[in-house]
Amino acid sequence: MTVLSRSAVVTRLRAAGCVFAEDEAELLLSIARTPAELDAMVTRRAEGLPLEHVVGWAEFAGVRVAVDPGVFVPRRRTEFLVEQAAALAPAGAVVVDLCCGSGALGVALVAGLTGAELHAADIDPAAVECARRNVTAAGGRVHRGDLFAALPAGLRGRVDVLLANVPYVPSEEIELLPSEARVHEARVALDGGADGLDVLRRVTAEAALWLRPGGRLLFETGERQVPSAVAAVTGGGLTARVATCEERCATVVVATRPAPAPRTP
Repeated sequence: MTVLSRSAVVTRLRAAGCVFAEDEAELLLSIARTPAELDAMVTRRAEGLPLEHVVGWAEFAGVRVAVDPGVFVPRRRTEFLVEQAAALAPAGAVVVDLCCGSGALGVALVAGLTGAELHAADIDPAAVECARRNVTAAGGRVHRGDLFAALPAGLRGRVDVLLANVPYVPSEEIELLPSEARVHEARVALDGGADGLDVLRRVTAEAALWLRPGGRLLFETGERQVPSAVAAVTGGGLTARVATCEERCATVVVATRPAPAPRTP
């Protein structure tokens, strides 16, 4: 088999519409063990498979996580959510990564914490299998099920940081997503219902039962969804703060379970 040159790889990727063809070519050339493997990877990428699914992993917030075919690829903008959580999480924090996908958020957060207890959960069997490899290696546990129903009852009222990277794309806008997401990621990881907030409302309705007093729920949402997202937070008995990062086009809501008022003598 002819060995593909760097220029040939770049040309094939660029012709397929890969915006960062040069960077992707460098990566594929660096990890391919044989010419046949390189050709196969370039072909899969040119056919539209996400780069992370082609190579089997993603770099996210300073850690490398396995990403299996069909599993949601962690977005760079979501690193902002992890940064917000890291600034709030105490040492020894109990961390839950809900709708975890590959488990990237939880793994990245506890990588910078001392003595953290990590739990991750997802309803998608493929995501759970992928997350097990990442989360178990980080010392955590993975559970399969529908939102809080997946979690051990012993976590109720103990969670310091609840990361909920819930789907928030309105159903009618799924078809507008890039094909990498629309075709190659599970719809359950993308579709947030009519206004994109169906899953979020379910999370905020129960979050206060799982958070310790002063514990936080953090989630990403669209800019135009902020008023409705904040309303869902306050309706669930939590207080809300909105953080934005213009550089990464990221909007994160930080919701806190209020601490009980001190008793008067």
